[in-house]
Amino acid sequence: MINKPEKLKKGDEVRVVATSRSLKLIGAETREIAEKRFAELGLKLTFGKHTMEENADMFISDSIENRASDVMEAFADKNVKAIFTVIGGFNSNQLLKYLDYDIIAKNPKIFCGFSDVTAIANAIHEKGNMVVYYGPHYSSLGMLKGCEYTLKNMVKMLMEDGEVDCKASKEWSDDLWFLDQQNRTMIENEGYWLIHNGKAKGVIEGGNMCTYILLNGTEYRHKFTEDTILFLEDDEMSSAVEFDRMLQAVMHQPDFHHVKGIVIGRFQKASKVTREQLEYVINTKKELLNIPVLANVDFGHTTPILTIPFGGLAELNGKELKIIG
Repeated sequence: MINKPEKLKKGDEVRVVATSRSLKLIGAETREIAEKRFAELGLKLTFGKHTMEENADMFISDSIENRASDVMEAFADKNVKAIFTVIGGFNSNQLLKYLDYDIIAKNPKIFCGFSDVTAIANAIHEKGNMVVYYGPHYSSLGMLKGCEYTLKNMVKMLMEDGEVDCKASKEWSDDLWFLDQQNRTMIENEGYWLIHNGKAKGVIEGGNMCTYILLNGTEYRHKFTEDTILFLEDDEMSSAVEFDRMLQAVMHQPDFHHVKGIVIGRFQKASKVTREQLEYVINTKKELLNIPVLANVDFGHTTPILTIPFGGLAELNGKELKIIG
């Protein structure tokens, strides 16, 4: 049976770690806003020893050993109840052989982040036998405007009990908010794209597509051993052609037949993926013709975002998406 971390409560300690890029990338204003948000939730924020900017190398990261030691120290510390990543990057998969998954399994706690964090989150999920959360980074909560949906859904998932009805946000953004916190470009949300209608219920797996496929054929990807709802998203570098070939790589996995539904996160504007292109990608694959597919959902590299439990349960019913456990 999979370990599900305890919910956060006021007074709990939250540790911030840099699994890839460090705090050097995060401006003072963003840090100040993020720390205020955690404080308003009644949470005590602490930082790993190797998250600071003076430790950053040419990749804006510390050494593999130092980053891994921060992760392990956070899991081993009984006072720490949740671990948030600073931000994403490109190299969290460097850490996978440096973690002690026995210690992690014995100390289940909330682990939250997205994008490149997909690699380490899936490894913890699989080898630590633990539910992990695909949700905001520490830095994500440093957004001054347009953070309400992200914060509300994070609190529902990490601090409250009960089902979460994943309603579409009213508006979204793909601007460089961290460069100008006051002047934002918000876009009215047209809602979810129903690519294939249908019903499905299953265990949530997935993450950032270009990172997720790095785990194919390794011991670090959680196997689709039950009915699975696969959540996938990608960043601005993913055109329709790139998304197609990566999706095909996932579909080539021998356990893909357990996937009973797919939820796709909103594409960034620079990817130029249209609904028509995505429908073509999905409809040219016979394995997907009889399973529900919902897209343009609020997770991934645009804002705001949901907090999604890998190893938790989701239910799809047409355009309705619920996290039920």
